[in-house]
Amino acid sequence: MREETDLAVPPRGPEHDADPTETPGFVEAVLGAIETRDVDALKAIVSDLHETDVAHLLEALPAADRPQLIELLGSDFDFTALTELDETVRVQILEELPTQTVVEGVRDLDSDDAVYILEDLDDADKQEILANLPIPERAALQRSLDYPEESAGRRMQTEFIALPPFWTVGQALDYIGETEGLPEVFFEVFVVDPSYRLSGSVPLDRLLRTKRGVKLGDVVMPDRHVVRATDDQEDVARIFERYNLISAPVVDEGERLVGVLTIDDIVDVIQEEADEDLKALGGVTGDEELSDSFWYIAKSRFSWLLFNLIAANLASFVIAMFEGELQRMVALAVLMPIVASQGGNAATQTMTVAVRALATRELRPSNARRVIARELLVGLFNGVVFAVIMAAVVFARFGIADLGFVIALAMIINLLAAALGGIMIPLILDRLKVDPAVSSGPFVTTITDVVGFFAFLSIASLWF
Repeated sequence: MREETDLAVPPRGPEHDADPTETPGFVEAVLGAIETRDVDALKAIVSDLHETDVAHLLEALPAADRPQLIELLGSDFDFTALTELDETVRVQILEELPTQTVVEGVRDLDSDDAVYILEDLDDADKQEILANLPIPERAALQRSLDYPEESAGRRMQTEFIALPPFWTVGQALDYIGETEGLPEVFFEVFVVDPSYRLSGSVPLDRLLRTKRGVKLGDVVMPDRHVVRATDDQEDVARIFERYNLISAPVVDEGERLVGVLTIDDIVDVIQEEADEDLKALGGVTGDEELSDSFWYIAKSRFSWLLFNLIAANLASFVIAMFEGELQRMVALAVLMPIVASQGGNAATQTMTVAVRALATRELRPSNARRVIARELLVGLFNGVVFAVIMAAVVFARFGIADLGFVIALAMIINLLAAALGGIMIPLILDRLKVDPAVSSGPFVTTITDVVGFFAFLSIASLWF
């Protein structure tokens, strides 16, 4: 068994960054160790893996074997790996594990990781786990969980170093070097008054370069980018991005220091928000994951598809208004989808840029007119170019010069409508406090289809 396990362990080193679950025989070796309850073999396989690789391993295992892996590893299992899992898989695992196993695992985590794991559980399970934690740890986690979802308070780490201004640099360095239980990674020492109101911070480089006898109050730097615990995590991420921050203090409504946000937390936020926006543009709810069940995914996508069905029927009613013209000239039916399709693609391009610009606050009332005018010019230019191309194609194909003129004019009108709708709909929805990433798509599609069909068929009916 030992030989087989050693062969299954993926090679180590910077040149071997592939997912270990793709190593031949790796997952099978883990399953074999779980089945025989060979703890030593299991530890030999898993102990050196990064928590992200452990998460990939858990996802590769059958659902019934995931809790067994964690229980067999015991204290050697790093619960940080659960933060890398899809929410559905993570919750399933936590519900199968004994409460005491979860409690012990959560105790070893940084507070922000512990909150991330607990926040998705049912209230009953959450409270059961919290009730088994020591009072100081329970109070810190409960305080973070009481903040709104997707707020800085949910993301912050409550472990930090806060010292009074009358301490000297030497005292601070001795405290950092001799005290157990301090954060594993930190970038500054915070200076607070007796009521924990934040005075500022002393970066580690400044601390190490200052003589030991100097008081912290004399070298403290005021924090210009203080985050409130109730601030939205997306707004906080934007501050980090704009000012190139590595960390930022978090204060409560009384200006008391309650936590710290670090760049690794913000990278996760940026990834989550980008993922949500990308899914929303495609009509998929932001929390949909690959591990979700068939029924959940079907229900979450239904409303979007229903709206699109209604929009498609509206477009079909417009077509039905010109049934006589379509019967007289079959070429209209052949060419009609081209106009609508081209407009839909152009509108999607404009809408995607607009939604992203709104999300990053690059598109604001101060520059909205300039952006709208630019998009209209782009729509007009593309409309004229494609109108000329289509007019030539239609004349070569059908030999009817007037038909080429009709589709050219319809193409210009629809691309202008696409440009206007693609920029105005996200702006209007944002003004109405509706997420433009979620709601823009169906409206834009409806506009381009209806305008495209109506423009082409109405011009044709008047011309011929």
